Amino acid sequence: MTTTTSSTSVAPTSAPTHAPTARMANPAGLLPGARDHLVALGQAVRGQGVDDETLELTHLRASQVNGCAWCLDFGLRSARKAGMSDERIVLVAGWREAPCYTRAERAALALAESMTRLADRADAVPDDVWAEAARHYDEQALAALVLWIATTNLYNRLNVTTRQVAGTW
Repeated sequence: MTTTTSSTSVAPTSAPTHAPTARMANPAGLLPGARDHLVALGQAVRGQGVDDETLELTHLRASQVNGCAWCLDFGLRSARKAGMSDERIVLVAGWREAPCYTRAERAALALAESMTRLADRADAVPDDVWAEAARHYDEQALAALVLWIATTNLYNRLNVTTRQVAGTW
């Protein structure tokens, strides 16, 4: 008896060899009112119990995970505007090993990673991740943090899908 093994081939992914160009204008700018609603959602979370540096850290981390250069560029500028040090901005990629983040920031970053990597595990946002975030943030602040991270992921998906070019905002 002869058996054959079938393997699924996945096209290799490689970096483009050409200068980046957008596939289209950002969809949020093309549909009447869409950009305004997204901006309003982002503004609604401010002042709800999560400091601006934590919001910017979670934005940067989700954007790193999603590979959104446009959002990383925008986030870098926003983080600096919020007064964040270069050390904290650069080390967010390795936040677990970096000593410069508070326990509350670490809880927010863990939540951001879990919310961003939904398909990575059966229990996408494990109870221990949620419990640690809830230890540091009340329900209103958690709502703001969840909306902020979800909005960041929405922007990441819009920008990556349409290949928005970093620095073109």
